[in-house]
Amino acid sequence: MDDHWLTRASTIKGLWIAFVILLTATVLADLVVAHHPYFGLDGTFGFAAWFGFASCVVLVAVAKALGALLKRPDTYYDS
Repeated sequence: MDDHWLTRASTIKGLWIAFVILLTATVLADLVVAHHPYFGLDGTFGFAAWFGFASCVVLVAVAKALGALLKRPDTYYDS
């Protein structure tokens, strides 16, 4: 039985907690940073966090649509 430290349930839970704390601290640090926005929107609180998340959602949606558009049948390479 393989008991690698990265596969233990306690390690996975601890990593999730650590990442949530780290990401929350990063977003909260946005409160003490002086912003110099080029556009009005990029000076809002947590801009990098919500813009990055929204961009990821858009990229996944575009990839799904592109995959559906370019999909070939299962028998494409059959003789």
